[in-house]
Parts: sequence; C-alpha cells; structure tokens
Amino acid sequence: MSEELSELARRRGFFFQANEAYGGVAGFYTYGPEGAALKRNVEDAWRDRFVTREGNMEIDSPTVTPEPVFRASGHLDDFDDMLVECPDCGESHRADHVVEDNTDVEDAESVPTDEVEALIAEHDLVCPECGVSLVGQPVEGFNLMFETTIGPGDGDPGYLRPETAQGMFTEFPRLKEYARNQLPFGVAQIGAGYRNEISPRNALLRTREFTMAELEFFVDPEDDGPNLDRVADVELPLYPVEAQQADGEEYLRLTPQEALAEGVVAGEWVAYFLARSKQWFERVGVDMDRFRFRQHLPGELAHYASDCWDAEGEVGGDWVELEGVASRTNYDLTKHDEHADDSFTVFQAYDEPKTVERATVDPEMSYLGPEFGGDAGEVADALADLAARDRSAFDGEEVTVEVDGTEYTVPTEQTGFEVAEETESGRHIVPHVVEPAFGVGRAVYTALAHSYETDEVDGESRDVLRLPAEVAPTTVGVFPLMDKDGLGERARELAADLREAGLSVTYDDSGNIGRRYRRQDEVGTPYCVTVDYEALEEGAVTVRDRDTTEQTRVPVEDLPTVLTRLRDGDASFEEL
Repeated sequence: MSEELSELARRRGFFFQANEAYGGVAGFYTYGPEGAALKRNVEDAWRDRFVTREGNMEIDSPTVTPEPVFRASGHLDDFDDMLVECPDCGESHRADHVVEDNTDVEDAESVPTDEVEALIAEHDLVCPECGVSLVGQPVEGFNLMFETTIGPGDGDPGYLRPETAQGMFTEFPRLKEYARNQLPFGVAQIGAGYRNEISPRNALLRTREFTMAELEFFVDPEDDGPNLDRVADVELPLYPVEAQQADGEEYLRLTPQEALAEGVVAGEWVAYFLARSKQWFERVGVDMDRFRFRQHLPGELAHYASDCWDAEGEVGGDWVELEGVASRTNYDLTKHDEHADDSFTVFQAYDEPKTVERATVDPEMSYLGPEFGGDAGEVADALADLAARDRSAFDGEEVTVEVDGTEYTVPTEQTGFEVAEETESGRHIVPHVVEPAFGVGRAVYTALAHSYETDEVDGESRDVLRLPAEVAPTTVGVFPLMDKDGLGERARELAADLREAGLSVTYDDSGNIGRRYRRQDEVGTPYCVTVDYEALEEGAVTVRDRDTTEQTRVPVEDLPTVLTRLRDGDASFEEL
C-alpha cells in the first residue's frame, strides 16, 4: 500500500487499524465514515448485479457454525496454510510468502510443504522479523479457522465461518423448496468471514475478519447453460495454466464463446460469471488495464474445486486476488447428503416417463443375521450399493462386499438379487455448483488504489479519487459561496432537500471555495453544488464535475433529478 494512500485512508476516514487505543491487533480494521459508505455502496452494486439482475435469492446465515458442518465439508482437514516459525524470536510466518517475497518463485502456495522447506534451504531464507536463518525449520499446515464453544461449560465445539458458502449449502434442503425444485437457481450472501491468518499484511488485503460476497449457483450439469449472447461483447483477459507454466506474460483476450470453443474455459456457467464479474469490477472502479483472470494451478486448487479462476488486480506491482470463480462440482452437497439428516438432491421430472432396468437386492436377513451378527445391516446396505453400481458382481455363486475395511462373502442366492423393469417419471440429482466468491474489502482497496491520482488544477497540485459516482461515499457536496446574506441558510435547505431525494450529501462552509472543492476531490465526491447570489435571484446553482472541474448552471427544481441521473449513469456531465 502506498504511503500516500495509507495516509489518506487514515486521515479522511476510509479505514484504519481497529482498537489502536489498546495497541491494536494485526488483521483487524475499522472502516471509518467514508470507508463504510464506500463499502456499503460496493456491496449494493454487487447485490444489484448478482442478486437482482440475475434473479437470485439472498439469505443471511449465522457466522458461528457447529463443528459437524465443517467435518462434513472437509474444512477441518484441508483448510490450512503453511506455517514456519522462527527458532530465535518465535514469530510465525506464512512459509509460502517468505519464499515468494525473497525468490523468483511465484504461487508457492501451490507447492507441497516439503518442497517449500527445500526452497527455504536452497535460498538460505531468514526470518523477516529478526534475520535468523529459517533453514531446517519444519513447514507445517496450520488450520485457519477460529474455534469457539457453543453454550455454557464445555458446550459444543463450533467455528467462526471462514466463508459464507457453507451457510448456503447446509440450508439447501429448504432453499430448493423456495426455488420450487427448479434448476438452475442461485443463492447469494454478503457477510463476515474469519480466518486466523498466520501473518496478516497489506491493510485490507489480508485480514482476520473480512466481508465476503458469495453466490452459490446450483445447476444440472446435463442441462443447457446460460445465454452467452448476453455477454458476447465482453473480452476476458485470461491467464491459463499453460501460460503460467511457460512463464509467459501474454494473456489470451477472448470472449466467453471463444474461450469455450478453444477449450480455455471448461464450463459455460464459469465463462458466463467471468464475464459478469469483469463488468462488475469495472463498474466499481477497478482499472481494466490492471485486471486479469488467472487460472489456479493444479496444486493450488481448493479441496472442493475442479477448476477455479481468480480475478486479480495489480496494486503496487503485485497481483491481488479479488474473486474466485470456482466449479465446485457436486462436492459440497454430496458431503452434506452423506452426513446430514436431510436430502440434498433435487427431483428432475422427465418430459415423458421412461422404462428402465434396475438392479435390486432383498437379502435373507435370517441368513445374514446369524452369519454376520451386528454387521448384518451394513452388509445388506453394501450389497444394495454394489447392485446399483455393478450388477455383474452378482453373476457368480458368491458376491463379496467390504464394510469398514473387512470383506464379507455372501452366497448370491441369499442376496435376493434381481433386475426388474421400472417406470420412472424423473430422477433425483445432486446439483453441481458454480461459485463466484468476492472479497469486498479487497475490491474496496483496489478501487481506491486504482482511483487515486494526483493532477494539477489552476497551477496547483490536487489529490483526487476518481471513484465511479455510483460507489463514491458521497454523491454531492453543497456549499454556500460564503455564509452570509442568506446563502448559508439556502445552502443548508438545499442539502436537506437533496437528502430527502435519496442522495448522499455533505455540507461544507469552512474555508474558501477552492479548499472545499479540494477536500471533496480527495474523498471522491463526484459533484459539488455552490449556492451563490445568482442562486437566490434566479433559482439556479452551479454544479461542478470532479473529474473535469468544469461547471454548469442547473435550476434548483431540476437538481435532484439531474444529480440522481448522473449518479446512476443515466446521464453524463457533458450532456448538461
């Protein structure tokens, strides 16, 4: 983070370290008045694009989740980062970050831990805090989830959620009813996530508490995909695995249809959401000349993903992950279907009933019980699974199944095996999931970094945030030319009227008009309104544009409509 932007963020109330009066704790930030408004507007823009315009539903689930959910999802076993501890000062570090920061190796996160240890030894890397060698120190997995206890005393184990996704997966049995069991449908959520990062850094880019905006889009993989004509004009800057492995820096610039035809992107819904994501990032102020989609390397993929593309923005010479568009297949719902006490399938009706052959078993429990005792029930279940999976296994005189590592052999005649014709009106499927998951704080940070400029106006240097009007913390600053002769009173009345019209307004009568303009430029306010003597006489005010500094006169009665249209992108300042 540049010193200039860091200083601006603190001084003008965008964000700052939390609890500084008590020394602060790394990885926790407070959004000040300007930052909270910017963050809220970014969230509203995301909700507009991925909920309202896509016709998806939105929920708000708890941030504390019982342990069995994460045991089923695999997070207890696989949600780790690589930790290396300094033998002298005891400071813990992300081992992959130590490697990336001090060598030419990129994406060390995708490298196995033993290879990271070897890289530390090969490059004789040292502790970033005290300079003592880290060679020979073990690199171990560290689970990032915050553990807690639910209820008094020992209670029940639980965790602060590291993502919002599981809240949408665990509620799927009810959500599918709200969607009338019709695929595809999407469920969105904006909320806090928590990860006990080993070494938080870079302000909002790596924190321990953060806001995520996630969409879980449930699809039938055998059905038609999206209408890609709706995003046919979007050019995707793609950085696939092959280009990364060849150390190339050239991106493929393809439309979604071209990316699918050339086999660069595997799934239609993934291609669709890449396009919608690019449109959204541009909408909130990310510079498209410093933006790309990078495909995850094989060793980098999360345990639940078959493919993933990260939206990345370049900030300060580094590429920052802003979003992941992942194909989660049916991993999550399958796991919860296995572990939970509800159904995570959707019944899909056929256009016409079908006659199918189905293999079934009806074991003789009078044989299985005495033969296998307490395991008889599980043996019967294993026989049913085998019949559905491989009916040829029942061709011989005996059939063998495995239960918890032990093999059991049953005479075929005792299994009640048969193949019969059945008429089916539909099928139960476990939907696949495509997930666009955004880091809201990272989007805010990148929009600030990409919007922050220094230019010259009237021979003077000015700092300006060229944030899109839609997401700027304040839409309009209202000033009296001077606070006398009724100008201040009229300006305050006008500010109140604009607030009633639903606009975000700040009133300022401190200092000369030039200083007031500069203050609003610095926090990204796109328009300023000045009430002068002509306003009192003629009923028109001066409206100034932040980016061009040009001014025009607008009748007071038209001002709420004009400013609303400008904010919403329905008109341009040049049109005035």
